[in-house]
Amino acid sequence: MVVMEIKDNVIWAKHLETDSRLHQSIMSLGEAEKIRLSVDGIEGDWQKMKTGVDGRPVQGIKPVGKMAAVWKRWQARRGDKVAVSFPREEGDPLLRLADLTFEEWYSAEDEEAYGELRPL
Repeated sequence: MVVMEIKDNVIWAKHLETDSRLHQSIMSLGEAEKIRLSVDGIEGDWQKMKTGVDGRPVQGIKPVGKMAAVWKRWQARRGDKVAVSFPREEGDPLLRLADLTFEEWYSAEDEEAYGELRPL
């Protein structure tokens, strides 16, 4: 898990700890390749930004799908620190066990409405 400050409408690799697995994963993504992350407890998809007009790779990821709407709302939180991790990397192990045990908490309607955004 990495803690970063909301500074922009994208996540820049340079704003993450350079020795973190997360930073390395973002740096190794190909153009327009997607990665699934948990940001402040919300899972969503992010996409590597396209190469710049000058031909240099852009080392950032932008939110896509439902995560784009969440991140847009969070722009009002600029300056706040958020935890960024790979899904299920953080969180209470007992809650994860409850997730597996109480399948009745989930329905087709929930999956349709919130399938891309899974809280930890």
